Amino acid sequence: MWSRRQGHFRPTVCGVEELRRRRREQEAALRKARREQQLVSKRLLREDAPEEAGEGCVAAILGEAEVQQFLRQAQRATEEKEREGALVSLRRGLQHPETQQTFIQSVWVVWGRGELGLMRTLVGLLTSNQALLQLEAARCLHELSHSEQSTIAEACLPATSYLLTYLSGHSSDFIELCLYTLGNLIVESEAVRRQLLPQGIVPALAACIQSPHVAVLEALGYALSQLLQAKEAPEKIIPSILASTLPQHMLQMLQPGPKLNPGVAVEFAWCLHYIICSQVSNPLLIGHGALSTLGLLLLDLAGAVQRTEDAGLELLACPVLRCLSNLLTEAAVETVGGQMQLRDERVVAALFILLQFFFQKQPSLLPEGLWLLNNLTANSPSFCTSLLSLDLIEPLLQLLPVSNVVSVMVLTVLCNVAEKGPAYCQRLWPGPLLPTLLHTLAFSDTEVVGQSLELLHLLFLYQPEAVQVFLQQSGLQALERHQEEAQLQDRVYALRQTALQG
Repeated sequence: MWSRRQGHFRPTVCGVEELRRRRREQEAALRKARREQQLVSKRLLREDAPEEAGEGCVAAILGEAEVQQFLRQAQRATEEKEREGALVSLRRGLQHPETQQTFIQSVWVVWGRGELGLMRTLVGLLTSNQALLQLEAARCLHELSHSEQSTIAEACLPATSYLLTYLSGHSSDFIELCLYTLGNLIVESEAVRRQLLPQGIVPALAACIQSPHVAVLEALGYALSQLLQAKEAPEKIIPSILASTLPQHMLQMLQPGPKLNPGVAVEFAWCLHYIICSQVSNPLLIGHGALSTLGLLLLDLAGAVQRTEDAGLELLACPVLRCLSNLLTEAAVETVGGQMQLRDERVVAALFILLQFFFQKQPSLLPEGLWLLNNLTANSPSFCTSLLSLDLIEPLLQLLPVSNVVSVMVLTVLCNVAEKGPAYCQRLWPGPLLPTLLHTLAFSDTEVVGQSLELLHLLFLYQPEAVQVFLQQSGLQALERHQEEAQLQDRVYALRQTALQG
């Protein structure tokens, strides 16, 4: 923004463009950080039958001999109840990490001898024509899939093809169980993903998304989000997903209305976030109306926080804000009329309702909302006009004390407004802006002070009368505090010269 010439400092003629460039560099770093923040995790679907829960006993840790005994009973006992009971005992034993480790170690020892042993037996029971045995075998696999053992996914590899096949079954409970188990195994094993991709996991998931059962849809969203977080997803997975019907169906799941299910919406909003962050084909999503759908959902969320104290709303707000923010950085937004998919004043008003909600209930989400506000105002005079016409500058300034990160983003949004020219700076002036900037100059954080200097530079450029008030309110003394700081001294000197010459 400032250059050294002929032995002294002075502003360059392209100061506003340089300000914009610097902010875009900061935004690129923020986008990268947001893309790298993922939610890799495992989930456990555990619902003991009432009679089991009522027994009041804790399942015992099983040794290798007991694991083998229960599997033999499940395979060979003559009574179906006895076979089922053996699998129930095994499944309850597998709730202990120690039993999981014993099972996995036994599997690898047997495989090392060229045999299949325990896993082969369990897979055989999974493919049984007796529904209850099949269900209990799947529950055993699900307990194993939740293990923290690093080799668990490869140990369960022989079962994954069958779990995939059963996604086309008729029992919603069984499909849900298979989806959560696959999600747990997919997330940490490239070998599992490498096996399932050519076997048709993407078409299978696309078929599941048409299920009428909410539990299945939520499990599907979980499994899909795990798949999308694979390191090879941008090259090997996301193109297939975008070529399927999944994106359109995901957007349907995010449509506001009586059919919107919060749990399902959260899962698919994160799925959409991972797809958008991959940047494989965001214009395709914009063409499908992603901005319009997400914008309407943002309005719906703002209405919801006004009606309820439910703190769970932030679970959906976070991925929705990230999706909108990242889509707005696409060059394709302008070419396909993306900005027109968002209604200016309503979106800005809704966003401020959410910011107030975060301020009171969930301050950690304020940067997400401010990041969206930054991207809305960066290249859009109409959004800046909405910010001014709705008198939202003062509420924005009230967020400054939350943290340095929030302060930088608030000041960046204000720079977006100020750089639109004299008419916008006139509406920023007079008011609390200049006293607030004098206060932020007292901060010790270099980024906060640097952004304050950039905003003052724009204000002086487009609203010269601000210079006189700045001098009257001891502005030069505030600048002196930072004149020896290496990262700030050029800008401090240049701003001081501008003020004295004004």
